[in-house]
Amino acid sequence: MAALSSQTYSPTEEAEIQQWLTTSERLKAATQPDMLDTLNAHLASRTTLLGSKPSKADVAVYEALAPAVAKWSPDERSGERGHPHIVRHLDFVQNSPQFGLGLAPEQKVKVDQDDVRYVKPPVDARAEKERLKKEKAAAAAATGGAGAAKEATLVDRTKEKIKEKAVEVKGAAAAAATAGEKPKKEKKEKAPKPQKAAPAAAPLSPALIDLRVGHILKAVNHPDADSLYVSTIAMGDQPGDDTTEYEGQVCRTVCSGLNGLVPLAEMQGRKVVVVCNLKPVKMRGIKSSAMVLAASPRLKDGDVDDHKGPVELVSPPDGAKAGERVFFQGWQGEPEGQLNPKKKIWEAFQPGFTTTDSLEVAFDAAAVEQLATTGLGKLVTASGGVCTVQSLKGAVVR
Repeated sequence: MAALSSQTYSPTEEAEIQQWLTTSERLKAATQPDMLDTLNAHLASRTTLLGSKPSKADVAVYEALAPAVAKWSPDERSGERGHPHIVRHLDFVQNSPQFGLGLAPEQKVKVDQDDVRYVKPPVDARAEKERLKKEKAAAAAATGGAGAAKEATLVDRTKEKIKEKAVEVKGAAAAAATAGEKPKKEKKEKAPKPQKAAPAAAPLSPALIDLRVGHILKAVNHPDADSLYVSTIAMGDQPGDDTTEYEGQVCRTVCSGLNGLVPLAEMQGRKVVVVCNLKPVKMRGIKSSAMVLAASPRLKDGDVDDHKGPVELVSPPDGAKAGERVFFQGWQGEPEGQLNPKKKIWEAFQPGFTTTDSLEVAFDAAAVEQLATTGLGKLVTASGGVCTVQSLKGAVVR
């Protein structure tokens, strides 16, 4: 492999390098077990972070982890719950001349390649398949047996009830015959149907839209759409159907039509504002479960939107945390779980999303006729900071 100075990288590789540089900073701040597990699994089938090509990301991760790994016990390095692939990667980086570290022997992390505490036993694929087949058959048999017993019990109970009812009817008929009367059929009284309370309608408000701070952990080009980025964004979710896990954090996958408008490098590791309760949609084969807010110039009468920009991402205030609620001042409230596309809540309120002369994002109530009111509310986080854009005044935000 060539030295770092002579390496060239594709845009996708450049984006991945930036992501690993961000990860290395997090590893310096706090070496979390789940982050180490993710990194160890990533390196299990790779020589370098990119696969086989060396990069400055390998050096950054080495510098972040070397002090900690130097203090690891043998079990932490190569035990059953250890991280042997991280140790192997660090040893490769510190000894390979292509990374140019030039470390003296005493500066390197001491690694004993022969001290392997745990080796995962090989799996006999055929035996494992047979074992799973037997377990499945046993479970089905157990379930079937229980079901058959339950069904037999229900049949017996039904027979008993039929006999009891027959005896009861026969007795009533005999008594009626003695009195010279025909037995009357009992009328069953119908229970009144419970009245369903009409659900209280939520007040019409932009607060119905779930806005939060999102942290882009990774962004890459969409493999099948030149205009789209695919971002992995942490936004304070619990694990669920529309989430994945990345670097130990619960994230959503988000497709954004920002390719060619916002440099991919600017998408890496940054905080944004996301709309979290739109219905997920597939965009060229990839399910997108949120939307990134961005500003663009407002069109004048007669202008045609050529989608050439400029476009600026909405930035939350410094210190804002992923998942933190974002709302317009004067319009606080609980957002809906998921917006019903038929009600067009987003379409009704988005025309009021704008930017001020001081580059703050705000909601102009006068732009939404249904509200029958006026006023400008700044877009703020729960902790009190204002969301802004870089330079666009009086812009459309969507």
